[in-house]
Amino acid sequence: MKKLIVILSISIFTITVNAQNLKQISELKTDVKLSESLNLLNKGPVPFEKKSPGLAIIYSILLPGMGELYADNFSTGQYFTIADGVIWGVFAGITIYGNNKEDDYRAFAKSYGNVNLEGKDDEYFANIGTYQNIDRYNTEMELNRNFNEVYEESTHFWSWESNNQRKDYRTLWSSSENAKNNVRFAVGALILNRIVSAIFAVRAVSAYNKRENSELSWNMNFGYKNELNLPPRLVMNFNFGL
Repeated sequence: MKKLIVILSISIFTITVNAQNLKQISELKTDVKLSESLNLLNKGPVPFEKKSPGLAIIYSILLPGMGELYADNFSTGQYFTIADGVIWGVFAGITIYGNNKEDDYRAFAKSYGNVNLEGKDDEYFANIGTYQNIDRYNTEMELNRNFNEVYEESTHFWSWESNNQRKDYRTLWSSSENAKNNVRFAVGALILNRIVSAIFAVRAVSAYNKRENSELSWNMNFGYKNELNLPPRLVMNFNFGL
């Protein structure tokens, strides 16, 4: 009987100790999981990366306004983008108009001036609008002793039937030349738009870097502590600075 009581006592003690150990292990696992879950709420300061003025310039050269967009200031850059689109539209329109006028005056010269269009340069088409025929032109060149500028009649012949016909040709030729000059202005405007956009983009990058450096950074940490002889508790740390 005494042996049975001793055996039962030992068994009860062993079960109690094992139950306590299992409880401590379970609480420890719970603490670890809760701590990991709360740490997911941690939000530290986002590393600040400065914008590059060189990249802003490259973007502005490729497409005005993109440098400002890179510097987080597209409210200004959008005007350079819009202006670039408008200028390209003007460039395309003038180019098409000038090419059409060139086709017109060349066709007019062939039909009414008996001009052979093959192998003729821009200077030739300018001269035939100034002189009534090749004879008058060659005579003036010889009088001025510009013999190297005299045309060969077999290849560069032209003759207008009337002065009004020559003037009509001259009008078509002038329209084409004016269009070509305007194309040069459009190209200059495209280049200028890129230069100004690059300047504004560099200034926007400088302002962005200064602004980001002056903003507050903050850090919040959560933790769960379960220390010996103390009740479990939630801990929160909050830090901020310039």
